[in-house]
Amino acid sequence: MVAKAERLRFYVDESALGLGKTLAAAREDVVHAGHPLIPECPLGAPDPEWMQAVAARSLIVIGRDKRIRTRPAEVQHLVSAGLRVFQIGGKKDSTTWGWLTWLISQWDDVEAIIRTRQEGPWFYVIYEHKLVELDLPNPS
Repeated sequence: MVAKAERLRFYVDESALGLGKTLAAAREDVVHAGHPLIPECPLGAPDPEWMQAVAARSLIVIGRDKRIRTRPAEVQHLVSAGLRVFQIGGKKDSTTWGWLTWLISQWDDVEAIIRTRQEGPWFYVIYEHKLVELDLPNPS
């Protein structure tokens, strides 16, 4: 399946590139870092740059940056941009297949959150058997 510009809803950041490519192959509403439909987010783009570009398109982020909670400046960029984020959680890395099964098993909840929490910023962590919302600092 090929992503369609008019249907885009999700952006998978470089921290979960394998997952992004898999989702983009299966869904027409997903792009990932380096995807031709989002040229302003090339591979290696600094976080503040891709965050602004993704927010400008009102896309929902899916990622796997394990250290984001320990980087206050990055969290502030996320909040300031008003991003809506689903982060793949867990202490250990998994395979793309493992992350995909977690995400798909939670997909109905993901869609419900999107319907009820339309405006960002918000941040949810996807674990193997649950979704957890994280508190974000107030925008400065």
